[in-house]
Amino acid sequence: MYHTFSVAETIKTAWNILKKNFVPLVVYSVISLFINEVLDFFKTFFLIGDYLTTTIFFFIALITQCFIGLSFYKLILTLMDKEYYEFEFKDILPSAKMTFNFVIIGFLTAFFVAILFFFYVLAQRYLGLESIFQTIELLIILYISLRSIFCICFIVDDDSAPIESLKQSFEITKDNFFKTLSIFIIIIGILFIALIPVFLIINLTGLDEKGGFIFRLAFYCWFLLTFPFIQVIIMVTYRKLVYSHLDVDDDLSETK
Repeated sequence: MYHTFSVAETIKTAWNILKKNFVPLVVYSVISLFINEVLDFFKTFFLIGDYLTTTIFFFIALITQCFIGLSFYKLILTLMDKEYYEFEFKDILPSAKMTFNFVIIGFLTAFFVAILFFFYVLAQRYLGLESIFQTIELLIILYISLRSIFCICFIVDDDSAPIESLKQSFEITKDNFFKTLSIFIIIIGILFIALIPVFLIINLTGLDEKGGFIFRLAFYCWFLLTFPFIQVIIMVTYRKLVYSHLDVDDDLSETK
């Protein structure tokens, strides 16, 4: 049966998928966190201002993080579809082409933000009204981000090229912008609510007195509890938007 895009159904389906696949998602989140910590360690202790070394490390870190991000999305998609086929570890690894396309998206995003910042500086210098232009800039970034955020999903799921994936993301969000916005307001709410007990425990017990160790440990726990759920919500939203746009059966709605 065809299902229109529903915010409530999307969150419910994401929660059911998370419950059924909590262990592999958390384990992969731990691996991702560990790799990022290793990158931070090398950045802190082995880079001492050498421009060439810093540049090389920047690209290595960028490619590594893109690879990890894509593999996590592929894992989620695979777990969502696993009742239909068996898979191996190699099936969740993105190709070099996918990773390169993700890197291109990153540079396009940086270029777009730089252009907006350039116009913001010009407007601030010659027209004044700093708060107005700052608000306009933030609204533009929010709008473009919500319309384009699923481009990564298309790179993983359809092996789309960067520009093609952006067009596809704009297409599936064309008639569902406010519903998509609602999803991301819920995501922000989840992140905020999960932070409340962390800060309460730290502030009420006064545990964070030894170089921020307890705070860092609390951040790891918060990350491992929220990151998998947030990514699952994004991928489920993507799939449901695709189903809704194509007017086909929504298999995810049958997820219990």
